[in-house]
Amino acid sequence: MNVVIPGGTGQVGTLLARALHRDGHQVVVLGRHPKKTAWRSVRWDASTLDGWAREVNGADVVINLAGRSVNCRYDPENREAIRQSRVETTRLIGTAIAESRHPPPTWLQASAATIYAHRFDAPNDEATGIIGGAESGVPDTWRFSIDVAKAWEKAVDDAEVPGTRKVKLRSAMTMSPDGGGIFDALLSLVRHGLGGAAGTGRQYVSWIHEADFVRALYWIINHVEIEGAVNLAAPYPLPHAAFMQELREAWGARFGLPSTKWMLEIGAILMRTETELILKSRRVVPGVLLGSGFGFEFPTWAEAAQDLCRRWREERRGDH
Repeated sequence: MNVVIPGGTGQVGTLLARALHRDGHQVVVLGRHPKKTAWRSVRWDASTLDGWAREVNGADVVINLAGRSVNCRYDPENREAIRQSRVETTRLIGTAIAESRHPPPTWLQASAATIYAHRFDAPNDEATGIIGGAESGVPDTWRFSIDVAKAWEKAVDDAEVPGTRKVKLRSAMTMSPDGGGIFDALLSLVRHGLGGAAGTGRQYVSWIHEADFVRALYWIINHVEIEGAVNLAAPYPLPHAAFMQELREAWGARFGLPSTKWMLEIGAILMRTETELILKSRRVVPGVLLGSGFGFEFPTWAEAAQDLCRRWREERRGDH
């Protein structure tokens, strides 16, 4: 396949490009600051069609992952950057596809599992899940993230690309042993004795192992009947306290200090981030994937954590 990945220079884009390239596909990553990689990297400004749009013409798949990191404080400037980097780049990709002489048959568009409501009572699948924004007693910053996700998906829905199938990837946290990723950050807490429950520990954590993330994208590409919203998440989300306990067990840590809500608020301010990333309950399940026959290699967190810890150690063994 010829695969174009706008915004593919981050952690998720890199692991995806790496896997596709390893499997023999032609990969083109579009980024503001292209890196030297085994696959092709092309510069784009994410605001005009100059130069890079020709890469879309004749491609088999476009996987748009563009979007500024949400690991920051939600001040007015960052809010605008987060929104623009998602909504406007998605519109731009839609224009590039619409103007192509040979448009790609498939457009996979990043979205986020945070679009669903903060809840504990039942899991959110694509058919019956509750879209967030109307919850009472949650911070304004949480509603902002949901509003962005809604606008992000609307930009996809509004794109007039009749010859291209559109799939919105409502992704949970993608776990890989790569440095700088979410798993690396969580494991760092465990390694330093801080990997206990955050807040009440009741909030659900949704996640997906990198191998299943890549396999799921292949599955979606090959199953042309799949379109619309698709949850990219393992089938068994679990409360944060249990999630961290299983990570500690996989690493071999005997204990992990818990963090109260007020401690997290202070820490978030000092680290220039938001507590939503930790405290919001994301109970998301992959209804479309399971319904179409997809089988997970790592359906439970316990086995995923064991694999990730083993690989984390192996990849750093030569560094010590």
